[in-house]
Parts: sequence; C-alpha cells; structure tokens
Amino acid sequence: MGRQITEMLKGTLEGIVLAILSGRSAYGYEITAWLRDQGFSGIAEGTVYALLVRIEQRGLVDVEKVPSGKGPPRKVYTLNARGRDHLEEFWTTWSFLTGKLEQLREGGN
Repeated sequence: MGRQITEMLKGTLEGIVLAILSGRSAYGYEITAWLRDQGFSGIAEGTVYALLVRIEQRGLVDVEKVPSGKGPPRKVYTLNARGRDHLEEFWTTWSFLTGKLEQLREGGN
C-alpha cells in the first residue's frame, strides 16, 4: 500500500488540509503532527509547508504571524470564505468519486 497511498494523497492532501483548517486555525507543524497522528506517517513536513504556501497564494486562507516561544513567529493559517467554498467543492467531488469507485468495486458500470 505504500507507494499507492502516497500517490493518492498527492491528489487529496489539499482537501485534507483545508478540512483540518475548517475546524480550527493551525500552523504548519501542527498540521503535519495531526496528519502523522492520524496514520499519514509518510507525509514530509516540507510537503505540507509547500502546500500551505500554494493555498495562501490562491487566497484560500488568511495568515497571521503569531509570536513563538521558540524562534521566529509562526504563520497561523485560518480558512476563509473562499477556502470554505473550495473545500465544499472538494467534498462534492470526493463524494462523486467515492460513489463511482464503490460502484466499480461492486461490479457495476
């Protein structure tokens, strides 16, 4: 399952991160730690940070720099209205795909 799950995650990680941020604001390391706690151990921290830069550039999140007790300020990401719309579209697409895959699994066309 190793390589296959890595490839599938590439296409869904953005939606997963937006879903995390729909529940609460977080910074990059928190998101990475949560993903690892949920069993996504193969996700590199750099992958999450690169994704956060992309969703920030696309205007899906608001970013606030918050002082850190250790080192430079942290960038805390909060899902904004545009990001919520994008996440809703992700869930609609996800539901469609999982429905079709389940049909195929059960031998349907």
